[in-house]
Amino acid sequence: MEHKGFVLWFTGLSGSGKSTISRLFETEMRKRGASIEILDGDEVRENLSKGLGFSKEDRDTNIRRIGYVAKLLARNGAIAVTAAISPYAEVRDQVRRSCGRFVEVYAECSIEELCKRDVKGLYAKALSGEIKNFTGISDPYEAPENAEIVVNSETQSAEESTAIVIEYLEKQGLIKAAQTA
Repeated sequence: MEHKGFVLWFTGLSGSGKSTISRLFETEMRKRGASIEILDGDEVRENLSKGLGFSKEDRDTNIRRIGYVAKLLARNGAIAVTAAISPYAEVRDQVRRSCGRFVEVYAECSIEELCKRDVKGLYAKALSGEIKNFTGISDPYEAPENAEIVVNSETQSAEESTAIVIEYLEKQGLIKAAQTA
C-alpha cells in the first residue's frame, strides 16, 4: 500500500507538545519512506505570514494560509503535518472541509501545567497582563469537540502520544504499518 496524501492537523495551546509530537511523527514516517512536510506555526508566521498580527482576523488568515499549503502538499501525495495553535474552531473546520483527508489531533494540557513548563515565561507575562492577546489567557482557545485524536502531554510522554497518532493512522489506512524484522 502506498502512502496517501493527507493533512494531520495538530492544535493545542502554546507549549502543549504539538511541535515535539509532530517531529517524532516525522522521524518515524521518514523511516517508513513517506513523503512528509511539517508546517510549524512559528516558521509559517515568519516565512509566509510575516506582517500579520494577533487579531482574530490575522490569526484566521494565518491558519487559512497554513491550510492552503497543507492541502497542496496532501493533494500531491505528501503527509502535511501542521503544528499551529489554530485557536478558532470555525477556521479549523473551514480548513478541514477544503482539505479532503484531514485528521485533527488535539494536544491537550492544562494551563497550570503549561505555566510550570514555560521556560520563556510567556504564560506568567500573559497572566500579569504584560502580553496582550495571549491564546488561552487573554484570547480564546476553542478546543476541538470532535478531534479524531486527543493526546494529553500532561499525562502521556511525547513518545506515547506519537504512538497513539501512528496507531490511529494505521487503523484508518492512511499510513502503512511499520515493517517488522
